[in-house]
Amino acid sequence: MAKLYFHYSTMNAGKSTTLLQASYNYRERGMQTYLLTAGVDTRAGHGRIGSRIGISAEADVFGRSDDLFALIRKRLAEGPCACVFVDEAQFLIEEQVWQIARVVDDLKLPVMCYGLRVDFMGRLFPGSAALLALADEMREVRTICHCGKKATMVARMGPDGQALREGAQVQIGGNETYVSLCRRHWREAVGDRPVTAPGDEDPV
Repeated sequence: MAKLYFHYSTMNAGKSTTLLQASYNYRERGMQTYLLTAGVDTRAGHGRIGSRIGISAEADVFGRSDDLFALIRKRLAEGPCACVFVDEAQFLIEEQVWQIARVVDDLKLPVMCYGLRVDFMGRLFPGSAALLALADEMREVRTICHCGKKATMVARMGPDGQALREGAQVQIGGNETYVSLCRRHWREAVGDRPVTAPGDEDPV
């Protein structure tokens, strides 16, 4: 049964690596896949999904005005496809999430989306919010904070090495711009210092 999946995480958790590995697994068994990525993210080159460990693959790009149902149906008309993979899914708009939900329901084609859950201010991206509402299954791709705890937040660092507290929601960058942190250390980075509980000199 086809499903809509949302694999979410913070920055540098290996989402693209996981996507490329999953697509490779299909292709290794003789099944074709269709890869999509946000046109706004050109870190690996236009129309490429790239991983920090050095692997990459070509992909079609989507923008905010694209009809993904029509795009995927056009791809199906060209030949068999076993699964659709969407990278940088946080950049989808709500309408596009509904479009890929209809791909799953009406075209009986599984769609796996990979993206960030929240931005550097701790707010949901619109695409991620819609996926959290509509996905059949959600899976967290985990990474860790410098303290060893699971990282759930991302901080955007300024030129002075300090975490920014305001700015545009979308700013493309990698390790030089973003740091994944647990919630406590994200709060500390943005100036909301944790309060020590009575009798707890070193809260974790």
